[in-house]
Amino acid sequence: MSPFSVRNFIFLQRWATPTFALILGGSAVVAFAAESEDAALPSANALKKMSVEELMDIQVTSVSKRPEKLSEAASAIQVISAEDIRRSGATNLPQALRLASNLEVAQIDSRQWAITARGFNNVFADKMLVMIDGRSVYTPLYAGVYWDVQDTLIEDIDRIEVISGPGATQWGANAVNGVININTKSAKDTQGGLVVSELGSELRDTVALRYGGQLGRGLYYRLYGKYFERDDSVRPNGREAADAWRTGQGGFRIDWEKAAGETITVQGDIYTGAIGRTGPEDVTVSGGNTLARWTRSWSDTSQLKIQVYYDHTHRQIPRSFVQTLDTYDFDLQHSVTLAGLHAIVWGLGARRVEDDIQNTPANAFLPAQVGRTWFNAFAQDEMTIHREIHLTLGSKIEHNDYTGYEVEPSGRLAWAPTKNQTIWGAVSRAVRTPSRIDRDLYSPATPPYRISGGPHVRSEKLLAYELGYRVQVDPQLAFSLATYYNRYDDLRGVEPLNPPTPFPVEVSSGLEGESRGGELSADWKATRRWRIHAGYTEMRVASNPQPGSRDLATDRNTAHDPKHQVLVRVFWDLSAAWESDFDLRYIGPIDNQRVPGYTEANVHLGWSPTGRWELSVVGENLLHDQHAEFNTPGTRREVRRSFYAKALWRF
Repeated sequence: MSPFSVRNFIFLQRWATPTFALILGGSAVVAFAAESEDAALPSANALKKMSVEELMDIQVTSVSKRPEKLSEAASAIQVISAEDIRRSGATNLPQALRLASNLEVAQIDSRQWAITARGFNNVFADKMLVMIDGRSVYTPLYAGVYWDVQDTLIEDIDRIEVISGPGATQWGANAVNGVININTKSAKDTQGGLVVSELGSELRDTVALRYGGQLGRGLYYRLYGKYFERDDSVRPNGREAADAWRTGQGGFRIDWEKAAGETITVQGDIYTGAIGRTGPEDVTVSGGNTLARWTRSWSDTSQLKIQVYYDHTHRQIPRSFVQTLDTYDFDLQHSVTLAGLHAIVWGLGARRVEDDIQNTPANAFLPAQVGRTWFNAFAQDEMTIHREIHLTLGSKIEHNDYTGYEVEPSGRLAWAPTKNQTIWGAVSRAVRTPSRIDRDLYSPATPPYRISGGPHVRSEKLLAYELGYRVQVDPQLAFSLATYYNRYDDLRGVEPLNPPTPFPVEVSSGLEGESRGGELSADWKATRRWRIHAGYTEMRVASNPQPGSRDLATDRNTAHDPKHQVLVRVFWDLSAAWESDFDLRYIGPIDNQRVPGYTEANVHLGWSPTGRWELSVVGENLLHDQHAEFNTPGTRREVRRSFYAKALWRF
């Protein structure tokens, strides 16, 4: 085992262990309805009837923080609709994200996932910003996402907008390799009752209940609750990995169309769960959040959004650490169009986190209790240079307690030589600010330390160059191509303090790297009953020590990415009541983890005898009894073939 692999053991073994979040919420947010109402996708029945041309005209908000047509966005963006998710048979958010061919999605074990875009994937995936209804689910512990506690009723998701490539000018730190923006439906669109029951092999059991109603004129609400149990993943030898888990979650949402151009949304969630692992004690998780948004639109050219949320998480990993984290976030955004030539969006934001960790003999965060504050301001101007040419310039300025001020500018140019073609290019700078693991981690908890946080760790920096092309060949066929070259500096690594002795080591910013590649996707509505989506990505990733660095890391152990990915999805309406869906994916080998390439298939068969009932069966990973997706053979868990049946009743 190489020195760096030994050092990685601290990060991969301890911080990748089961860990959840307790969120007990209470706060209010004010938000802008254009993101939840104006840009909402059509109904499922309407989506079935749409041509590909109409699907490309759906509005998205993640690229420029204002509604714009998908076909005209100067970014590599894909939209996963509620209908896509329903017909895929996905039962959680990571499974739904597999539908975006511009993402890397690898299942690590029963409940952990490695998800990113454009390279440098790992257990932490710390270069991808993920939001649910405008609430960032980033954890300052390691700057990534605990996917096992990011959940909602899957039937409540309206759409998921997935950007591969930096979005830091609009969204700030951590939007380095991409942005995942998950939007749930308005309470107005979820009226009446819903009962869901699922039963299967890996997904042992799911029970969910939702009810929506109206409290007054323009005032709508919904309540939901769900519980699920998932089975163990397996070891390469076929033995169960003892990582089965169970979680219960509930929540609410209220939408008030108070007056013309004014909307208020208040929502929240609470959950608790337990995760199995090798040993006598489970990992326990619980948490909750409360978010509110206020929207005011004075005209089609002037809109204001104010948003605040509170998030409380708690996670206990026996013999490792216990974390309690409180997050307070405020965001203000105003958009205005001047003289029909300048679409300006600007905003201010602040975030405060209070992090309390109970240390153990194995690991310590020093200091154990910290409070951190972030401030930001951004401005962006989309200028109409010509009727066919739009130039967007902007920048975000952020201040954090670790590295001070960070500047994240970008420039994007879109040219539409014809009404069915868009050529776009972009140059952007983004940063990933230090996390607590970078600065505050010590293991063991008392000297002599084998690993220690780096007091001089800097922000990771990206300079990205992108070039893309979209074409609508005819109303039923569309293609999209995005190419990129990313240059990274000050990547996180570790350096031996007494070389050539491998330990002790200190976290450093001694690496540099690059990734380059392309993403091709196509949508074809072959007939009224057939629709096909296909995607292909090719990528090359490399890293090496910067001049003067003693870090021994290379791309062999800092990035775990397949060079090739292929996704094909086929939607087939058998009749008015029957539908069948098939998806096939090929993922190339991850050489530095000795993960072989694999091909897998999922099948969904659904029957809706009435508008109130839906019955379906789903088969997942049908081509192998079990297969590996991530991690080296010594720590690897594998994914099994599985089946489940689902019944849904609306009343």
